Amino acid sequence: MNRFTRKPVNLVQMVLVFAAFGSLLAEEKSEWKPLFDGKTLDGWEVKSGFAKYQIEDGTIVGTTVEGSPNTFLCTKKMYGDFELEFEVKVDPSLNSGVQIRSHIYEKDTTIQVSAGGKKRERVHQAGRVYGYQVEISSQKTSASGGIYDEARQGIWLYDVSKDPAASKAFKDDQWNKFRVVCIGDSIRTWVNAVPCADLRDPVDQTGFIGLQVHSFKGKQPAQVRWRNIRIKDLGQHVWKPLFDGKSLDGWHIIPGGKWEVRDGVIEGSNVKTDKRHGLLVSDKRYGDFVVRLSFKAVKGNSGLYFRADKVEGSVGVHGFQAEIDQAKDVGGLYETGGRAWVVQPSAEDVAKWFKPQDWNQMAVSAHERRIVVHVNGQKTAELSNDQGRLEGHLALQLHGGQDVQVMFKNIEILDTDEHGQKTDKH
Repeated sequence: MNRFTRKPVNLVQMVLVFAAFGSLLAEEKSEWKPLFDGKTLDGWEVKSGFAKYQIEDGTIVGTTVEGSPNTFLCTKKMYGDFELEFEVKVDPSLNSGVQIRSHIYEKDTTIQVSAGGKKRERVHQAGRVYGYQVEISSQKTSASGGIYDEARQGIWLYDVSKDPAASKAFKDDQWNKFRVVCIGDSIRTWVNAVPCADLRDPVDQTGFIGLQVHSFKGKQPAQVRWRNIRIKDLGQHVWKPLFDGKSLDGWHIIPGGKWEVRDGVIEGSNVKTDKRHGLLVSDKRYGDFVVRLSFKAVKGNSGLYFRADKVEGSVGVHGFQAEIDQAKDVGGLYETGGRAWVVQPSAEDVAKWFKPQDWNQMAVSAHERRIVVHVNGQKTAELSNDQGRLEGHLALQLHGGQDVQVMFKNIEILDTDEHGQKTDKH
C-alpha cells in the first residue's frame, strides 16, 4: 500500500491510545515513599489512647499501658488511593491493626448499629479513631488481613477466618509482610503474599493511616512492632454530582408518573390507575461504576435501575434494579426482563439497615461481573461472578399500578478527581 492509498486516521482510536499512554505515564510517576524514616516519628501523632510508641533499631514499637483504650499512631497526612506495604511482628497475646482511610469523631457521636438482630445505639467520645482497620492478630484467631469497621458499625466488613489460605497466612513470632491496595471503593489485602480481603465499600474515600495498640488486660505489657512502612500515592477518587439540584439536565423521562424538582430534591409520584412504570433515565450509559444517592420512600414501590436498556411496553426498561420500597425488600437486587429476584433480603435483614419514612442512603458498585449494594453503610446484596448485564442506563423508577411517592437527592458517581491518577481496574 503506498502513501496515497492509506486508510484515513481513526481519531477515536488515536484519542484512546493517547489516553492509555497518559495513564501509564501517570502510574510511572507514582513512586514508593517511606512513611517512617527509621529514626523519628515525624509526620505521625498519637490519637485516642495513651499507649506508648518508641523507636528501636529502625522499628516502631507500640507498648500497651494498663487502663489505656485502643491507641493509634496516625499519619498527619490524608491518603485516598494508594498501595501500602509494611512488616509487623506482634505478641500473640495482643490484638492490633492498621487503620486506613480513617478519621476521628470531632464530637461525642451516637451510632446506630445492628447487634443480635436488634438496632442499638453506641456512643463514641470526641477524639475516638474510627474507620477501616486491616486486622493484625495471632495465628490462632485466623483473622489477620481481614477488614474490621473500627468504632463505627463494629463488625467485620470482610472476614477471612473461613478462607483456607488467607486464614493461615499470618505466622506468630516472626515478621509478617502486609500489602494493602485502595482504589476507589476497592480495598484489597495480602499477608505474606497470600490474597486475603477483597472488599467493595464506598463509605470512605480518603483518611489517615494509623498503627493500633489495642487495649490490654494482661499482667505484663505486650508489644507490636512495625518496620519498612512505605506507600505509593495513587491520587484519589471523588464523588461527582449526577443531579445538579435544580433541573433534570442529564436525564430524560419515560411516562407514566410525574417528576418534579423542589428545593434540591427530585420528587416522583404515580397513581395506581396508571399501569405504566414512570422512569427518570440517565442520558448516558454506564458499564463499571459506583453510584450513591439518598432516598425517602413515602409510599409504593421504587428502585434504582442500572445497566438498563429501553424496551417497548409499560415497564419501560429491562435491567438490574436495586430495590427501594416504603416497607420491604429494600437493598435487594431484582432483574426486570430477566431473572426477577436475584437477591431478595428477608424482612429481618431489611429492618437492620432501613429507616422507614426517613432519608436513607443507597450505593451500588458494579465492576465487570461483581455487583455490591449498600444501604446506610451496610452491605445488602452481592453478586461475585454474575453472568448478566454489563452496561446500560441508570434510572429511577415509579412502579406502575400503585400509588407511589418517593424522593431522591445527592445523586453522585465516584470518579477520579482532575488531579488524580488513572489506575487499572480492580
